Amino acid sequence: MDLYQRLGIKRGASDEEVKKAYRSLAKQLHPDRNKDNPNAAKRFGEITQAYDLLSDKDKRARYDRGEIDEEGNPKMPFGAGFGGYSPRPGAGARPGQPGFEGFPGGFEAGGTADLSDLFEGLFGAASAARGRKQGAPGGFRARSRGPQKGADVAYRLTVPFVDAATLAAQRITLADGKTIDLKLPKGLEDGTRIRLSGKGQPGPGGTGDGIVTIQVAPHPFYTREGNHIRLHLPVTLKEAVLGAKVKVPTPDGPVMLTIPRGTSSGKVLRLKGRGFTDKSGKRGDQLVTVEVDLPAADCELEAFAERWKGGGNPRAPLGV
Repeated sequence: MDLYQRLGIKRGASDEEVKKAYRSLAKQLHPDRNKDNPNAAKRFGEITQAYDLLSDKDKRARYDRGEIDEEGNPKMPFGAGFGGYSPRPGAGARPGQPGFEGFPGGFEAGGTADLSDLFEGLFGAASAARGRKQGAPGGFRARSRGPQKGADVAYRLTVPFVDAATLAAQRITLADGKTIDLKLPKGLEDGTRIRLSGKGQPGPGGTGDGIVTIQVAPHPFYTREGNHIRLHLPVTLKEAVLGAKVKVPTPDGPVMLTIPRGTSSGKVLRLKGRGFTDKSGKRGDQLVTVEVDLPAADCELEAFAERWKGGGNPRAPLGV
């Protein structure tokens, strides 16, 4: 079945229809619900692979144009014939002479026909040059294709924000029902792909791989800025005016942070090495934006404000 048939949808289906069809089938066929049904696990792998290709706009367009197959592998640029030619009876080499069988008129090895230009147009100059170097007729040497590996199986894994920042291992259930602890790589971000060698479908040439696409889940109070993490921290007026040590959450656990005397709302304090890890292994920082929280209907604070003559004009830099 082609990718659309696997999901039970028609060509031209919208992105939302593709997603809806996949979710419906994934719920029915997930290995956790079909532990005694190996066919369900196989189907789960097939629909996941179909969704992985069709949910990628570029890959879907290439698939619709016939440039890649159901496994995402490039198709040969020619079909039964070569370069637009089709084999016809009696079009092989002359008796007793080696040649390329199946070409119109027959091309003889060592004859006047040089296929290097044709192959150069299809595969690039480097491939044609390699063929000439290897002494192939006409600058090309045919290669037999060995048994193919089994299909890769695509997975999508949503990683909690804190786990992504600390690179905590994630437990994932594979299409065959087995679970593994997946080690997250440095430089992790949305869309990162992790290849699991030998965790795909079996095939005559070996087992394919598992391809895990990572999505980092949003957090209720952290936001990511590159490899840094932003946190808005409320403090009391007293803590801001007189200074204080306050407890602050971080992905690695709470720490004590010093609020300097006279801190205004919007001041940014930095906790080094509490952010995301880049590919070199260096961690970003946690940026703490202080927000002074004023209580509502506090009679004592209101009385103080009425008596207080200080403060000046904080809007003077704005020209007002």
